[in-house]
Amino acid sequence: MPLTFRKSFRILPGVRLNINRKSWSITTGSKHGPHHTRSSTGRRTTSMNLPGPFGWRKTRRS
Repeated sequence: MPLTFRKSFRILPGVRLNINRKSWSITTGSKHGPHHTRSSTGRRTTSMNLPGPFGWRKTRRS
């Protein structure tokens, strides 16, 4: 079983710094709106929680 490392820090209200073994990312967004994530590897993700089983996510690589 591989070991994993992931840590998330709240920097400001609505802003989080996420760190794992290979990269880091910054997530912005409110509790009830869309979340925008930019990773150090160039990945951009927009996601939003919808009621029930209807989660939404869009990922781009730049």
